[in-house]
Amino acid sequence: MPGMADSRFAHTVIYMCAHSGDGAMGLVVNKLSDSIAFKELLEQVGVDDCTIRRDIPVHIGGPVETARGFVLHGGDYSHNGTMEVCDGIGLTASVDILREVAVGGGPEHCLLALGYSGWGAGQLEQEIQQNGWLTADADESLVFGAGLDEDRWRTAIGTLGIDPSMLSSTAGHA
Repeated sequence: MPGMADSRFAHTVIYMCAHSGDGAMGLVVNKLSDSIAFKELLEQVGVDDCTIRRDIPVHIGGPVETARGFVLHGGDYSHNGTMEVCDGIGLTASVDILREVAVGGGPEHCLLALGYSGWGAGQLEQEIQQNGWLTADADESLVFGAGLDEDRWRTAIGTLGIDPSMLSSTAGHA
């Protein structure tokens, strides 16, 4: 929402990966890192012994554990550490998937993020009630589709039939 007080989340689109009574975890899918490229990341994690055939952008997944990498991907890939997020979407946090992607294999569709966005028990629900977030159904084309990352926020809001210029930073409750 326009009134989001935390600048780290201004105009973000977050794909929720896990949500339970214990809390929630998601990845920002529309903010690119300007501090590290895929090749540099591979070198940092010790995957510098291969020819890179596939280069992918590195996203900022959120402010929690920013040195930890996560790959959100289609269901065509599975590793023993893959967590199934929903039908056809998985989340893998291993160096193996980075190596496979680099050499041209791995999942057809993937998004690499450093860090994640996390909420404690009831925190996300409270932020939604306080008009901090809009929610929409997951849309694979928003996550893996072609297009500019900065356009994903407008596109996500558009799936709700909302014109972003009509949003207000103030809220009321009846």
